[in-house]
Amino acid sequence: MADAVQRNAERAYVWGSLSALGLGVAVVTAIVDQASKLWLLYAFDLASRARVAVTSFIDLVITWNTGISYGLLPQRGLLGLWALLAFKAVAVVFLWIWLARASSRLTAAALGLIIGGALGNAIDRFHWPGVLDFVLFHIQTAAWSFSWYVFNLADLAIVAGVVGLLYDSLLVGAPQKRPDPG
Repeated sequence: MADAVQRNAERAYVWGSLSALGLGVAVVTAIVDQASKLWLLYAFDLASRARVAVTSFIDLVITWNTGISYGLLPQRGLLGLWALLAFKAVAVVFLWIWLARASSRLTAAALGLIIGGALGNAIDRFHWPGVLDFVLFHIQTAAWSFSWYVFNLADLAIVAGVVGLLYDSLLVGAPQKRPDPG
C-alpha cells in the first residue's frame, strides 16, 4: 500500500488527470505561434515591408527580441542565450509539475497556454537572432499617444494563460463558505 502511494505521489510530478489537456493546448499554441511567424516572414514577407497597418491601432512590424519579456535583459552572446534558455527550461518544468497536479480544466488549459507560449518563443532562439515579435498595439489621438511593446502570439498566449490562472484562483476556485448545519 505504501509503495502504491509513493508511486502515485511521484507520478503526480510527471502526469496527472488533466496533463493531456494541458499538453494538447501547449502543442497547439506552439504550432500556431511558429506557423504565424513563418507565414509572416516567408509568405507575407513582412521583412520587406516597413510597417503594415492592420487596423487604426494595430500594425505589423518585425523586431527581434534578444531579451526576456518586453526586451528586458537583452543578450547578444552565446552565454546569455543559453542562460535564457535554461531559465525557460526550469520555468517550464515547474509549470509542468503544476499542470500534473492541476484539478481544474481551466488551470490545465491556462498552464498549457503558458507552456506553449514559452516553447514557441524558445524555438525562435534556436534558428533566429532572437524572438520574432510582430504585433504593435498603439493608440493616437490629437492630444495623447500610446504605443505598447511589440509582441507575438506566444506572448498573447502567456498573458491569456496568466489571466486564466488568476480567474480560476480568485473567482472560480475561491473557497466556498461551508453551509451551517443548523
